[in-house]
Amino acid sequence: MIGITDIEQQAGLIAGHVVRTPTLPSPGLSALLGAPVTVKLELLQRTGSFKARGATAKLLSLSAAERAAGVVAVSGGNHGIALAHMAAALDVKATVVMPRSAPARSVELVEAAGATLRLTDDMDGAFSLVRRLRDKGLTLVHPFDDPLVIAGQGTVGSELAEDADGELTDVLVSVGGGGLIAGVAAALRARRPGVRVWGVETEGAEAMSRALAAGGPVPVALSSLVTTLSAPAVSQLTYDHVAALVTEVLVVPDREAVQGCLDLADHAKVWGEPAAGCLLPAARRVLERVGDGCRLGLVVCGGNATTADVMAWAGRFGLR
Repeated sequence: MIGITDIEQQAGLIAGHVVRTPTLPSPGLSALLGAPVTVKLELLQRTGSFKARGATAKLLSLSAAERAAGVVAVSGGNHGIALAHMAAALDVKATVVMPRSAPARSVELVEAAGATLRLTDDMDGAFSLVRRLRDKGLTLVHPFDDPLVIAGQGTVGSELAEDADGELTDVLVSVGGGGLIAGVAAALRARRPGVRVWGVETEGAEAMSRALAAGGPVPVALSSLVTTLSAPAVSQLTYDHVAALVTEVLVVPDREAVQGCLDLADHAKVWGEPAAGCLLPAARRVLERVGDGCRLGLVVCGGNATTADVMAWAGRFGLR
């Protein structure tokens, strides 16, 4: 299990390479939801999401031989963007494997950073290709199944715990493969042990909730438009953390996640991707469960969706 010592160590190492993103009260979301809301704005992180933290933690751990051989990652979007940019900044050659369903903007950003891009037909194929490239000598920078990556993502939670004004009762965190929520939950358990942590997935990207129901990681069929949450399975490492530290993982429809993007823009004045937008419908469920006295923290994990993407999804669902 990742502990606060691991997270603090990574915080010190990555501090010069990543942004300590703002933790702020959101009057607009507080009025919308009817309860005090604090936001951790990871969409203002380098590369537009929290993923820069874990990628940097892993890259800084490489030996000289590993740096020379290069690194490889599989990604539905944000992890690939983060690894490509942070590897370029640290002068490490990177290869990023993405499914063709990845957002076009994510593909553009990976290529613009100078990484070698490999596209596959689906996410299962992407993971398979990465395994072959790893066997050829490249170091795998896994998006979530790595203690260093989880500890790097956990710095989000330690900053939230230190910077949030007042008492938080419930913190909501999006879940793909589980690296972010594992790290955040570990940090909050140490820094604010009374806080409940809730995970949020979208329908068709339910790797963690299915794992919790099955008693361990299981493969899942992916159909959600939220590719940044679409892991084909969680790892034993992230499952163990969530099973031990997280209150529940809630699942919301894609339509509500897209509406959440529009609500974030209208009420919080930030442009989040659906992986962040899904927090708002889940927050309403948490408020129904918890009742009076709830003080919410939302980890707004990323903002790498274009206006055209969000408006197209909104049109598909008949949202305004």
